[in-house]
Amino acid sequence: MLLAIDSGNTNIVFAVFDDAGTIRGEWRSSTSANRTADEYGVWLTQLMQLDGLKREDVTAAIIASVVPATFFSLKTLCRKYFHAEPLVIGEDGVDLGIKVLIDRPEEVGADRLVNAVAAGEQFGGPLIVVDFGTATTFDIVDSGGNYAGGIIAPGVNLSLEALHMAAAKLPRVAIGRPRHVVGRSTVEAMQSGVFWGYVGMIEGLVKRIREETGIDMQVVATGGLAPLFMGAVDCIASSDPQLTLKGLLAIHRRNRRT
Repeated sequence: MLLAIDSGNTNIVFAVFDDAGTIRGEWRSSTSANRTADEYGVWLTQLMQLDGLKREDVTAAIIASVVPATFFSLKTLCRKYFHAEPLVIGEDGVDLGIKVLIDRPEEVGADRLVNAVAAGEQFGGPLIVVDFGTATTFDIVDSGGNYAGGIIAPGVNLSLEALHMAAAKLPRVAIGRPRHVVGRSTVEAMQSGVFWGYVGMIEGLVKRIREETGIDMQVVATGGLAPLFMGAVDCIASSDPQLTLKGLLAIHRRNRRT
């Protein structure tokens, strides 16, 4: 079985795939640079046992991380607890199977490249991948499945937190879809501004991308908040919250063959 690790700015997702490519278990931890390999190991192996999985079942591992400080602990976790030398996205020798067609390929986040691989395989190109994470990102996959650039905007929850932190009278609120665009309370007004503001941003940026490229690209959403926006943003055709994990599986299979 394969242990796939997606380490983001807010959360780290651990998933175990069986040989058929089915996810047998998926678990989430908050991202912390101070957490040790032993802490991850005890936590993860216990959760695996609850799902009927043994750590001896894992024979391979792959890591994508946008937080460099987590690399040491996550690599040590794979080696010490699963006796597997992990593939790490971005390291020399790891073949993604796509070209990165931008000025500084080394600057692209590992998760964005993995999403491009998965989206290209699953949906075909050209397309736009919108990822609702700590940042809201728009990534372009061309007709050949290659990564062709993107856009980075503040994430939804980050925007809500910024409102609360910067304005003394604005409370901390949870994101939700308001029933009305015009709020009749402070909370409703904040939720409307963020939710419908992001709907407008997504639709506007997709329209501009299509106009600039001259291509009517399909739009695929991923990330934890993707289901919330699916029914509100007309241009989003498909949603897959496990897109990054599927990309890690595809990259591992490609490198195992080669």
